[in-house]
Amino acid sequence: MSQEKTGQEEADQNLSVNFSELILGFASAALYYTGDSSIEGKGEGEKNLQLAKHNIDIVRLLYNKTLGNLNEEEKSLIEEVLADLAHKYTTALKG
Repeated sequence: MSQEKTGQEEADQNLSVNFSELILGFASAALYYTGDSSIEGKGEGEKNLQLAKHNIDIVRLLYNKTLGNLNEEEKSLIEEVLADLAHKYTTALKG
């Protein structure tokens, strides 16, 4: 068998998602729905605080369900993301 990767193996590898990417994806959605305009490549986000809270709750759920199984980098990332999202969500509620 050849040691070269098949096209399907390369496609599967390119589609793989790691935990940090998953968290950042939900965080980006939450930021977008707070109306945050700092997301690279996007204009001002659509303000929908219900969807923002839903995405924040998903990140919080993932944190609670995976606590104890995260490495230090993942734990630090998710804690920083949650703190940032809480701040931006609170700011969006006031504005």
